Amino acid sequence: MLAPERRTRTDLVVAAVIAVVVVVAASIAWFTGDARGTASITAEEPLPQAEPATAVPTALTELWRAPSAATDSTRTPLPVVTGSTVVTADGGSVLGRDPRSGEQSWSYTRDLPLCSVVASWNTAVTVYRDDRGCSQVTELDGPTGERKAQRTSDADDAVRLSSDGTYVTSRGETRMELWRSDLVRTLEYGRVDAPVNPGSQPRTGCTLLSSASTNSRTAVLEQCPGEAAARLSLINPAPKDASEPEEYGSTVVPELVPESDAPTAGRIIAITGGIVALYIPAANGAPDRVGLFDDAAARVSEFPLPAGSSPTLDSPNFPATKAGSVLTWFTGAGILAFDADNLGPLWTVPGALGSGAVMAGRLLVPVPDGISVVDLSTGNATADIPVDRGDYDGPIQMAVIGDVVVEQRGSDVVALG
Repeated sequence: MLAPERRTRTDLVVAAVIAVVVVVAASIAWFTGDARGTASITAEEPLPQAEPATAVPTALTELWRAPSAATDSTRTPLPVVTGSTVVTADGGSVLGRDPRSGEQSWSYTRDLPLCSVVASWNTAVTVYRDDRGCSQVTELDGPTGERKAQRTSDADDAVRLSSDGTYVTSRGETRMELWRSDLVRTLEYGRVDAPVNPGSQPRTGCTLLSSASTNSRTAVLEQCPGEAAARLSLINPAPKDASEPEEYGSTVVPELVPESDAPTAGRIIAITGGIVALYIPAANGAPDRVGLFDDAAARVSEFPLPAGSSPTLDSPNFPATKAGSVLTWFTGAGILAFDADNLGPLWTVPGALGSGAVMAGRLLVPVPDGISVVDLSTGNATADIPVDRGDYDGPIQMAVIGDVVVEQRGSDVVALG
């Protein structure tokens, strides 16, 4: 029979010291870590998936409105809508709301500045700023607000988030990342602090001007030191090594000269398959036009923009959005529709206030005094829905969730039904 273990006074002192160290370490982690400045309130009941509308309404009235300054049209192209939830973001808070009532179902708040929010994979992807830039990323479940994946990484102080359905892109002026649905980084492009493998990036010191992505290609427009004009590159969104971009092709576009007399800068309109549409502003007697580039970034054709549809001085710099069988691009003066397969021009809606959104097979386009119902195949207006927007007359980006129309009006989100 073994004798019972006997603890000495020294053993007890050592145990007490270890316990104190553990408590102190836990306290330091709490006071310095992310958890102390985070408040997460999840939904008591998940918000149900919205059923698609079967018809376009003949009348719309305001259901509710809420501030959403972190998702306005200067930073995020569309209102943030998941399959069940309208997400608003203001200050350091991200709120999940019932689409029809606007009632808050869940919330996520941090004591950090909120950079931006985007909807993807039926979640809201939120990015907060710390001393590394817009680097604190959290994925929130749309129906419940529960935290899913999280990540941190180096970033610029301001970023634009976008989603192509497969990847979320976070692009600043000097650095771009792509993430998959578990927030694992698939691509790191541009500025790299303390790179593990120096020289892994194709160029350094460039300013990223515009980008667009699909599940198989990412297009980026950048201005690099020593180059006379902006450069268009086609790259793999998920190379074998995320820190080593794989280019399919890259070329300098001679018309896109920095600080030229063109009133607006060139930008990527859309990418589909192996084709990229690039806006080329008027210069040297040539009109505003769209250049089409292939998978190797070689120009294959171009066509002029229709009269009155050129981008305005303050037009937003984000790509076309998918609207059923077409892509719609808001220029600030109206929208242009492109064939989703070959990016050929289809039709225009002059005077539109935003890209529009699809409901029941029709494109709803925000226009002064209301919403125009547009046939996707022809671009013809089939009906007009009056909407009282008070004294607001700025750009409007839209989303549809079920039979509710959501408009982003500056720093406010307004639901109509």
